[in-house]
Amino acid sequence: MEIKIIHFYPDLMSLYGSYANVSVLKRRLEQMGNTVTVKPILPGQEADLSSADFLYMGAGTEHAQKAALADFARYGETVKAAAESGVAMLFAGTAMELLGKTITDADGNVYDGIGLADFTAVQGSKRFVEDVYGHTDLYPEAVVGFMNKCSTISGVETPLLTELALGYGNNGEKTPEGFHRNNVFASQLTGPLLVKNPRMLDAVVDAIYRHRGESLPAERPTDHWAEDGYLITAEQLKLRSESK
Repeated sequence: MEIKIIHFYPDLMSLYGSYANVSVLKRRLEQMGNTVTVKPILPGQEADLSSADFLYMGAGTEHAQKAALADFARYGETVKAAAESGVAMLFAGTAMELLGKTITDADGNVYDGIGLADFTAVQGSKRFVEDVYGHTDLYPEAVVGFMNKCSTISGVETPLLTELALGYGNNGEKTPEGFHRNNVFASQLTGPLLVKNPRMLDAVVDAIYRHRGESLPAERPTDHWAEDGYLITAEQLKLRSESK
């Protein structure tokens, strides 16, 4: 297959190695025999989303997030339509908050999100910095990552991580984290998420194939380095969660 990835604002939204989510996805898809094109979109540029197979935006500072939102708002209806049609997408870090109804910054200023979901984000002066260990309904294995954010998110009805044993979730310690609906994935876990969690990468690849109406190959490539790294991280974070 020829697969097109749209990468929004790699200049603004690139904290914590966020670009690697796209890099590892592109590599996996190419290993499976696909031709993959990544189209970076900068503020002010026009993006044709009609043929996109995957939309992505990474993490940015709270200031960069507002700059990204100022441009991304014009794609709101198009992104919502793409989500409704089953296009796969991942919004990482502070980009997740753009999908909701509103973002309130630390000074009380309110910004409208694109309204793909009904949740709201409120940013404060306190940062939540912690390793995260939790579980998703997508597969049995644990999800691992790192959290560094200053927001609480309320109103998420379908979280990506339904249970946390360690770390901060959407609305406090050990609360559910992220957002997931159909083929829309969103999480404030950094690391980056798809690099640290091989099964989450598999879930995104599966979403892309399902939207294209294609069956996954019987044999899939395995990144033994990523698998080994995940197992070590998951084991250590599980031990920490059990000791608390």
